Amino acid sequence: MKSKYRNLFLIFGIVAIAAMLFTFDISYKELIESLRRAGMSFPIIVILWALIYLLNASAWYIIIHDGFHGGKIPFWKVYKYTVTGFALNSTTPVGLMGGEPYRIMELTPYVGVEKATSSVILYVMMHIFSHFCFWLFSILLYIILYFRHLEVGLCIFLAVAGAFCLLGGYFFLKGYKTGLTRKGIAHLGKIPFLKNWAKGFAERKQEVLERIDHQTAELHSKHRITFYSSLGVEFFARILSCAEIYFILLIFTPEVSYGDCILILAFTSLFANALFFLPMQVGGREGGLALAVGGLAMPYAYGVYMGLIMRVRELIWIIIGIGLMKLGNRNLVPEKECQ
Repeated sequence: MKSKYRNLFLIFGIVAIAAMLFTFDISYKELIESLRRAGMSFPIIVILWALIYLLNASAWYIIIHDGFHGGKIPFWKVYKYTVTGFALNSTTPVGLMGGEPYRIMELTPYVGVEKATSSVILYVMMHIFSHFCFWLFSILLYIILYFRHLEVGLCIFLAVAGAFCLLGGYFFLKGYKTGLTRKGIAHLGKIPFLKNWAKGFAERKQEVLERIDHQTAELHSKHRITFYSSLGVEFFARILSCAEIYFILLIFTPEVSYGDCILILAFTSLFANALFFLPMQVGGREGGLALAVGGLAMPYAYGVYMGLIMRVRELIWIIIGIGLMKLGNRNLVPEKECQ
């Protein structure tokens, strides 16, 4: 990626971080007191996310290299682009508007624009698809753990949530089989201000878009091992991320069930993703956590405190991700070699 483009992403990230710090809805005295109460749990949680991002990067690395083969791009660069990409997405309202273009532009000098675009699209689809798998798994887990507590209203909610997840999974599998790039551009063509641009872009880049969709469909049809390996790693990353809730709850009580932590994260992520238009899902996560812990007969205060610790952890990793943007950019393959 050219330095001027990287600098634009960097400036955007710095401005977003500054805005978050100035609009933080808690006093610094309360924040310091909360971190003091967390003790060693907080640095453990921060380190835990280094492992979670390692799994996320591995899932994307598998897609880029069609398995675990190396050679195209070093793993540490994929890890770096993963962390920075998530940091940019966290600072962007609606999400997926900063991190994905950044990843494509950074990856292009190594594998070309078509492969870079298709691999990023495939990973985003895999990341979202694993959400639906995780939510379905959580519904089954809740039924197993709390079968005796099921009521009519709760059964209806679980049935609706399960149907939603199955429907979402179906559309993503269909997208893997046919590709989504051309369809996505076609949908943009229905938006008034983007109609002319989308139509012209689709006509100019028709062959490129067809090749990207072909690469997308090929992953599911011909490279099943790559597909399920990447999905499995992403799914495990979600299970591991529940450890963050586990360590936070240990601050309040020694009797913590990891199964309950999975259920809390599942409900919270479902609730927060419904408010996807908010940067860092401000308010949505805290509300979801409070409702989730309350639904499991825990004090609502646990959810509020949990949301605060997770918010600070996310802010730290956003700062790390934005900072990584300017590190390790030497000795890149010239972009013209991929044209």
